[in-house]
Amino acid sequence: MSEPGENLRLALDIFLEQRPELRAELDTLNPLAAQAKRETMAQYRAERLHEAFEAEAEAQNLFAWELTLQLISQSPQEFETKRLEVHKEVAQMAGLEWAEYCQLHGLADRSG
Repeated sequence: MSEPGENLRLALDIFLEQRPELRAELDTLNPLAAQAKRETMAQYRAERLHEAFEAEAEAQNLFAWELTLQLISQSPQEFETKRLEVHKEVAQMAGLEWAEYCQLHGLADRSG
C-alpha cells in the first residue's frame, strides 16, 4: 500500500489537473507575498494549494484525507471501502465499538 504522503501528492496532482484555473492562479502568485510571509515561492505555492484542497474537501463535506482517498480511488466502491477501513482504524484506536463510532460520526453501520 502507498504511504500517506505519496497518496496526498498524487491526490494534489489530480486535484490540480482537474482545475486549470487554480493551476494558473498558483503559477502567477506574487513573489512579494511569499517574501512577506518569509517563505520561498515553493512553500507559499504549496500552502495556497493545500488551502484550496482543504476548502474543496469542506465544500464536499469531507475531511481532507477523505478527498485524498476519493481522488486516488479507481471507483466509488474502492473509495467507500478505503474510507470505512480508515474510520474502523480510528474507532479501534479510540477504543469505541464500531456501532457507537458510526453513531457519533454519522456513518451507516455496515459492520464488517
